[in-house]
Amino acid sequence: MTLPLYSPARVRELLERYGLRPTKSFGQNFLIDGNALRFIVESSGAQSGATVLEVGPGLGVLTTALAQTGADVIALEKDKKLEAVLIETLAGVNNIKLIFTDALEWDYSLLPPGSLLCANLPYYISTALLTRFLESGRFSRLTVLVQREVADRLEAKPGDDGYGFLSALIAFYGRAERLRDVSKNAFYPAPDVTSSVVQIAVTQGAAPRPGTIKVLGAVLGHRRKTLRNNLKLAGYNDELIREALLHAHLEPGLRGEVVALEALVALASVLEP
Repeated sequence: MTLPLYSPARVRELLERYGLRPTKSFGQNFLIDGNALRFIVESSGAQSGATVLEVGPGLGVLTTALAQTGADVIALEKDKKLEAVLIETLAGVNNIKLIFTDALEWDYSLLPPGSLLCANLPYYISTALLTRFLESGRFSRLTVLVQREVADRLEAKPGDDGYGFLSALIAFYGRAERLRDVSKNAFYPAPDVTSSVVQIAVTQGAAPRPGTIKVLGAVLGHRRKTLRNNLKLAGYNDELIREALLHAHLEPGLRGEVVALEALVALASVLEP
């Protein structure tokens, strides 16, 4: 496979020709490292017959590489200013469908079950996007390039530094594994931090009840507050909180970040039956 990699000079030339500047608010740092690109594509599971969703195609480098595997690629791009350059860089590739939309609002039910997700996720909405991907029930595997800080959270277990809502949500749906780190020099412009390739294997039928997700958000909403205080902040009354904590065999002074998933499920069965 000949990778459609762009050098920094090529990226600059494209951006200048179309009057573009990388938008920090959209997390636009373009991958320029061939080894990292090949690793991401090979890890994604993209192949003929598969449907792969990409969010934020940028200049279309990862998009084209995924399409070269024979997979049907759907790319969601929020920045309409990239339309002209993407028409050029994706020209002649028939198995790519480019949609200009906000990935936080797109209807994921349009994807076939068992689809793959492969994307360089912008840091500022990575939690919101991952939540939508998992709750859609459409993906069997997610391969994402994220800031290393986010990767730490994806892999975190109860009691670990960085454990929070996203960590618990991932554990409900499957298992996250950091595959490798990617230097900031692999991007143009270079971000401020190192990134990581993380893969999330989704367990079929593992979706928690909506009530459980609501309690999860309440318990982990303020990491340094106690279970009782977090639940009171979420609007639950004292008597119901007492009953739920007794049922789950939890001390009210515990912090949510140390509570095992099984206990959270027990807590939710009383708070959100």
